[in-house]
Amino acid sequence: MSRTLAALLAATVCAGTAVAQTAPVASTEAPFTLDDALASARAKSPGVEAADAGVRASTAGRTVAGLRPNPSFEGQAENVAGTGPYRGLSGSETTVGFSLPIEMGGKRSARVAVADTRIGRAKLGAFVALADLEQQVTETYVEAVGAERRLLVAREQAAIATEGLRVARDRVMVGATSPIDQQRADVISINANVAVERAQRSLAVARENLSRVIGRPVTAPLDTVWFDRVAGIGPTVAPSAEGTLALAIAAADLATAEAQVRLARANRVPDVTLSAGARRLQSTRDTAAVVGVSIPIPLFNNGRAAIGQATAERDQFAAQFRLARLDADRAIASALADVANAAATARAANGPALAAAQEAARIARLGYGQGKFDQIELLDAERTLSETRAAATDALIAFHTATARLRRLTSAAPSATPSGDY
Repeated sequence: MSRTLAALLAATVCAGTAVAQTAPVASTEAPFTLDDALASARAKSPGVEAADAGVRASTAGRTVAGLRPNPSFEGQAENVAGTGPYRGLSGSETTVGFSLPIEMGGKRSARVAVADTRIGRAKLGAFVALADLEQQVTETYVEAVGAERRLLVAREQAAIATEGLRVARDRVMVGATSPIDQQRADVISINANVAVERAQRSLAVARENLSRVIGRPVTAPLDTVWFDRVAGIGPTVAPSAEGTLALAIAAADLATAEAQVRLARANRVPDVTLSAGARRLQSTRDTAAVVGVSIPIPLFNNGRAAIGQATAERDQFAAQFRLARLDADRAIASALADVANAAATARAANGPALAAAQEAARIARLGYGQGKFDQIELLDAERTLSETRAAATDALIAFHTATARLRRLTSAAPSATPSGDY
């Protein structure tokens, strides 16, 4: 009787020690939240810098498109260094003048229209870069928090396995069970410790990846309260791509193609070059004005091929716009279902299912320690608890990842963007 009482007291003490070792230690340091990660990433993201540079380049292109053709200076000497009366410079004729190309057909305004659409496309690209960055940072942050949760679960399972090994050893010592129970418990304890090492390495990699994405080291604890929260997505979002970045990008590409067609038509009109100057006749010391007009003859390249090319490209982008609408609608509908399914799974796995598995494992441990259950029943309960904990963590990761994907797909485009039905 005294030996049994001592074993029960020892089990109680060791169980308390195991709980104390695996319970999260309260930290006075503020958690590094997802908003903190997003702010750091926006400040140092190469993708955002590239998008900003693209906007500056397109703005400069707008200035270039609005410039008129430069005038030309012309100088010409005739009847120089010849024979007879044209020997030397005595019979030379020197002409000095300027020529000015005049664009016809609205080429300048057509170029400016193309440049304007490219500015709009570049600005949309900046919004896309931000939206992609937010999705990447969110997914990386979720993986890091999930890795922390997996490590915590692995340590709890290792503590439970260590306690199970101790109980099995005590029961074998008093002859209450066969030595095979101790061997099974020993194997489970070894595997649990290996799982802790794997979880530690996974957490280190996840934190390093998060540091790379946001451009700064992450040393503070992550926001597990946010990770555990399974909030609804608010009012039901209609599976429509209207007003989203994806559709705005396709519309901007189509607008650029439309402007290219207009430019190709304007380029069909020949330009006129006016020239004016003065000619000095060395033999008589007289000066005369020289004027001229130059008009190219569209004999070999009349611009029709360029118009055909631009029109075909416009038709291509129009079809791609319609395809983008279909793809976006389908992706949003799928993402909505993924979020709803992940939310339901996360609530169940982290609520009733996890509570039932924990209670079953607790009863199995007490019953095994008292000799009421055999080890197979204990191992089955522990395995169920471990799988439920892993499923709970995976469900939370899937929920936050699906929510980030839905947020990216439904990212609203700025109001001043090309849109419409094509």
